[in-house]
Amino acid sequence: MSQELVDQITADIKTAMKAGERDKLTALRMLYSAIKDQTINAGKEVTEEIVTSVINKAIKQRIDSFEQFTDAGRDDLAVKEKAELEWLKVYQPEQMDQAAVEVIVKECIAESGAESKSDMGKVMKLLMPKVKGKADGKMVNQIVMSLLS
Repeated sequence: MSQELVDQITADIKTAMKAGERDKLTALRMLYSAIKDQTINAGKEVTEEIVTSVINKAIKQRIDSFEQFTDAGRDDLAVKEKAELEWLKVYQPEQMDQAAVEVIVKECIAESGAESKSDMGKVMKLLMPKVKGKADGKMVNQIVMSLLS
């Protein structure tokens, strides 16, 4: 899956180049470069976990930038970030909704025997491998906090 995703990004770079889509081309090249930096340049194999992590990080950066530009009244830059965000989301694995995360959190709470917020570490240790890259970390944290209170 991971190498196919990298191949898809490469193919999309070529398509954007031929179509003259400069902004999309720049965004995809940055993504490809980040993946290459985390894998080949670091002497590691291309794995799904690394590729997903890089994609999620790039998406999170675009979301943060979009929010900051919007708050600062820089609509021109916010529009650019929003477009890049949409282009990158194509490569992100399908995200879990809140209900699906709650089910997994409840299972992990039961499995760990957690009873209060002080046991949050036990829950997160079991939970994160199950939802990493598939759910937003903030949302996961909020659900765990609400269920342990």
